[in-house]
Amino acid sequence: MTMELHATPEEVMRAVETLQEFARTQGVPEKSIFSLALVLEECGSNIVNHALQRDAQKTFKVALAHMGETFAIELRDAGPEFDPTAAAERKVQAEADDPPGGWGIQLVRRYIDHIEYKREAGENILRLTKRLGGASNEDKANQH
Repeated sequence: MTMELHATPEEVMRAVETLQEFARTQGVPEKSIFSLALVLEECGSNIVNHALQRDAQKTFKVALAHMGETFAIELRDAGPEFDPTAAAERKVQAEADDPPGGWGIQLVRRYIDHIEYKREAGENILRLTKRLGGASNEDKANQH
């Protein structure tokens, strides 16, 4: 399932609601739907606010796929090149002099099992994959 969305917060929420409905029809567990929705909201908001500067004339794409024991979200935008996977790991306890930002990718890393970024034909392409069965990054993080 693919959606083309305008660069507004309302469109991000429409994508999140679509993901929730689609995932439920696919029998995805509610705990996984929650984390997938959170990640989509974070990444979609970053595209809208940073890459596309909330310009409602600009659009981005979200594709959702459920394949066996995995669920994938792919986001595409024509904003400036930006690889979120290059962001350094942040310490759990922030220091007063830490630069702002960078927490969204930490959230994504916690809830998603595989993150892939590429720049192709002038587009940022971010593919996020979550295993629905077995131990995920989220389960491992909760064991600490």
